[in-house]
Parts: sequence; structure tokens; C-alpha cells
Amino acid sequence: MSSPLKPLNRQVMVITGATSGIGLATAHEAAKQGAKLVLAARGADVLDAVVQGLVDQGFDAFAVVADVAERSDVERIARIAIERFGRIDTWVNNAGGTIYGRLDEVSEEDSRRLFDINFWGMVHGSLVALPYLKRQGGALINLGSEASEVAIPMQGMYSASKHAVKGFTDALRIEIEQVDQAPVSITLIEPTAVDTPLPQHARNYMDREPRLPSPQVDPHQVAGAILHAAVVPMRTVRVGLAAGLDIMLVRLAPGVADSLSVLQVPRQQRDCPPREPGGSLYASRANGRIYGLGGN
Repeated sequence: MSSPLKPLNRQVMVITGATSGIGLATAHEAAKQGAKLVLAARGADVLDAVVQGLVDQGFDAFAVVADVAERSDVERIARIAIERFGRIDTWVNNAGGTIYGRLDEVSEEDSRRLFDINFWGMVHGSLVALPYLKRQGGALINLGSEASEVAIPMQGMYSASKHAVKGFTDALRIEIEQVDQAPVSITLIEPTAVDTPLPQHARNYMDREPRLPSPQVDPHQVAGAILHAAVVPMRTVRVGLAAGLDIMLVRLAPGVADSLSVLQVPRQQRDCPPREPGGSLYASRANGRIYGLGGN
């Protein structure tokens, strides 16, 4: 099945989680390539500033304050996109977060909230976007992670949520692309660690400040993969050499992979006390930054 995907300069693109990290990098790159943008996030002030910055540069962008964990909010994103631009060509489910902590210490309330954002937010976006994408063809792009296929100690609930994202996306692809033969391309993006503010926004149960292990890829590299999938039908796109190597190791030698994963525990902690352990699980902390603190 060949999906009739348009060039970016003829697309209307929805991006959730658009005020930091991968979402913000994708918004900037898509705008430069001529896409009309509907950007969604929880933090109104930061979102408005991001959109105004794009508009001031001559780009066509519109802001929708929304929490993807609420289906009614996601439906409003789609409704406003249609009212403003008349169609949706690509929908990017990017909003997400993480929790640092042992699985036997993380509260059920926090775990459920993470799933509401990472998994149910993606489900809401996918099911709301599909009727619009089916009308003239389009792309649905879901942000997974190498953690969609590899377990990460101290981020176990994040790993579980990203495994769920992969399971849903793969099943949806079969139903929509193969069973229905609908003109929709459904892509899962699986980056390795990315230099974004994700650790600084995390709910943290550890007694040290969290970090992502090195090497980390540039958020713009992930944005490039997303935008490529918006114009060329793709199934699964892994970003960063480590993602492919780690996934291959898990498949070929899972016991060895488990033993090596223990080394990831100290590599996810900085040598300083936690700064904001509450993170952005329940309220936005985005500040319009694409990059985090790297591996330092």
C-alpha cells in the first residue's frame, strides 16, 4: 500500500508535547520546511511564546493548550486544526515523560499518571486523528523509544509504557494499513537516549539528580526522522546507533543484556541531590528548551 503523503510544504501537521525537546525541535524543522503547524502542550505561556516566535519568523502556526491524557482535549486539538486549516495531513504523538525510581517504590498513582500521558495520550491522539487522516491520506507518527523493546532499570514504568506504545502502534498498523487498506502510514519512532530536558522534567524517587546515559543523539536528528516519516511511509525508525545495537542484543542474548543493564543504574544518576523531584508529571515544567544537560 502506497500512502499519498504530501511534501512538507503542503502539509498541515499536529505535534503534541511541542514546548520542549523532540517536539519543539520537530516544530522548528517542520516550520522551516513550510508545514502549517498546530502545536499542543499543557503550558499555555510557553506554548504561546513558542508559537509567537514561529509566527514572527513568518511561519504558519497555531497553539492549542491541551493535556493529552484527556480525550476531550485531544478532540479539541483536532477540531481546531480542521477549523483553522481544513485538514490534517500528519499527526505526531510526541507528548511524554518518565519516572526515575525502582518499580517497588513508585506509587501506583504516579505510575497510572505516566501511563495516562505516555500510553493513553498516544491512544487518544491516534484514534482521534485517524478519521481525518483517512479522508485524503496522511501519516500517524508515534514516539516510542529503544525502551519500547529494551527494559531500563530505574525507569521501569517508562519502559512499560513505551512497550505498550509499540504494541498498540503495531496492531493499529495491521488493522489500518493491511486490513482496511486505508491510505494512512503509521510509523513508530524508536530513539536511543536523546539530549532533551526529559530527566529534568521527570518524577524522581532517587536520592540523586537523574540523567540519561551517554551517548545521546541530538533532538534534531529525531526530528529529521519524524519529518522523513511524514513524507515517506515507514514502519519503524530507530534513531541512534545504540538503539539498534541494544535491541539486537536483547533479541540475540537476553540474559547478557539483563546483566549489562545493571550498569545503567549508576549511569542514570548525577553526583548531586535531586533538584525538582516532583517533575512535570502533574503540571507542565516546559521552558521552551530543546536541549537538556547532556551526559554531564
